[in-house]
Amino acid sequence: VLGTGLRWFESVPLLFVATFLAGGAIAIGNVLLPGLVKRDFADRAAVMTGLYTMALCAGSAAAAGFTLPIEHLVTGSWSGALAAWAVPTLVVLLIWIPQALGSRQQVSHQGFRVVGLWRDRLAWQVTLFMGLQSALAYCIFGWLAPILRERGFDAATAGAMVSVSVMAQVITCLAVPSFAMRLKDQRGINVALVATAVIALLGILFAPTSTVLFWAVLQGIGQGGLIAAAMSLIVLRSPDSHVAAHLSGMAQGVGYVLAAFGPLLVGLIRGWTGSFSASALLFVALGLGAAIMGFGAGHALHVGARTVRADDR
Repeated sequence: VLGTGLRWFESVPLLFVATFLAGGAIAIGNVLLPGLVKRDFADRAAVMTGLYTMALCAGSAAAAGFTLPIEHLVTGSWSGALAAWAVPTLVVLLIWIPQALGSRQQVSHQGFRVVGLWRDRLAWQVTLFMGLQSALAYCIFGWLAPILRERGFDAATAGAMVSVSVMAQVITCLAVPSFAMRLKDQRGINVALVATAVIALLGILFAPTSTVLFWAVLQGIGQGGLIAAAMSLIVLRSPDSHVAAHLSGMAQGVGYVLAAFGPLLVGLIRGWTGSFSASALLFVALGLGAAIMGFGAGHALHVGARTVRADDR
């Protein structure tokens, strides 16, 4: 709430402080949620994973779609429009306060540590799958609109297609966890979702412009499914909530650092070649890596890490 609210002030130093506060809070929340699902909703993990990944996608779509109208209709400034998102964040805080107070009755995670996680092959497959699919997602979030502009669409149409693509993600974010957790393993669905996302992205780049809306929707379906599948694997591959929290930190911490290079490389390729077409090679490479890691992470196994008491050797 504080980090988002500080964006009201048109000060560059405060903007950096606000971004650090908001980004840090989001990162911590993202890491803790899979462990919370594993601990408190083990018998409803599919539904809860689907709901919170859907909320992630829906929140991104809402922010992308409504910030500009908020600026024009309510605040009259870009800083005010950004700060306005502190209001729903405050609502969430008020909802969570009773949950936090009630958690005093639950078993604490203090006094435990997780060993063997960073040396486990399966944990690294989950981490790299998270990172590579996130790299594709970041490329879409950062470059889909410019790609569409380069293909001849005006700014309004390109923005609308991006919004439609992101909204399509919401559907599969909710549906994929329930479906994936009912399967014997998740190897097939991981590879299928990667193929869908990458093929659709190639369609956006090279297919006739009359079909681009179809490819944008299909890409959203594949990409949203990948986000949900990656989050689901954290829960599925963890034997308990302690390991889930640590695996979540590993997968998202390392994975998102890796993912940050995706849009950077797209920008560099665009600068070197003068076109987004050559980025297709990068998208195929990311997809191939994600498919390989997703196939490995999809095996119905638990990571080799285990939870021990802090005083155990």
